[in-house]
Amino acid sequence: MTWNPDQYHRFKDARSAPARDLQAMIPERAYGDIVDLGCGTGEQTAQLAARFPAARVLGLDSSPEMLARASEHSVSKDSAPNLRFKQSSILDLRGDFDLIYSNAALQWLPDHPALLAQLWIHLRPGGVLAVQVPANHDHASHRLLTETADEFRAELGGFTRFGPAHGSSPVLTPAAYAETLDALGASEITAISKVYPVVLDGAAGLMDWTRGTALVPYLSRLGEEDEQRFEAAYLQKLTEAFPSERVFYAFTRILFVAYKPT
Repeated sequence: MTWNPDQYHRFKDARSAPARDLQAMIPERAYGDIVDLGCGTGEQTAQLAARFPAARVLGLDSSPEMLARASEHSVSKDSAPNLRFKQSSILDLRGDFDLIYSNAALQWLPDHPALLAQLWIHLRPGGVLAVQVPANHDHASHRLLTETADEFRAELGGFTRFGPAHGSSPVLTPAAYAETLDALGASEITAISKVYPVVLDGAAGLMDWTRGTALVPYLSRLGEEDEQRFEAAYLQKLTEAFPSERVFYAFTRILFVAYKPT
């Protein structure tokens, strides 16, 4: 997938609110090694490095476009000397960490019980896992996106993010995350769902919101002409579903933090 940092940051304040809440849930401990999985443009990685100056903080992301922006944090005059970035897939994680942090990234990966079990292996005893994932897969904007993708099945080579070929959304309920973590031996588990209200300018505003995230894997697979046709078809569906000039978007997120006993 090809990510556009500028498009992603068009709604920076709204997208940052869940991250602020997640960081507030991280307990104050003497962390030695911290990793930010799916660090994107690196703002939160830099915040972790500043908050825990004695820790070695690593930001991982698979997108060279996002990491190009993230690297600015490690060369600025205010950069933390304990901060570095690396291009890598979350599934290729290596090493052991005292804090594994991930904000709005794990939703792109399947089978969260297996994924958490894999991450748990890389968490040292006494370490903390802190994760936030969006839970909007049942919102009309996502359902209509899947419908549009089905209409463009040939152009997309059969790809659809949520559908028969790829399964439903991997995102679990807060209770299911808590149960999964408990089965892994976690303690001090907190798992919550929270709505962050966002007001958008009609259907066009809603599509602009999805263009920074949910639309990315589809548009990345299309040529320019098909991309324009896809966006037009999707916008038509959104306009029919949201005819008002004002759209209230119940931006729902799941946040969970757990401790690995010594």
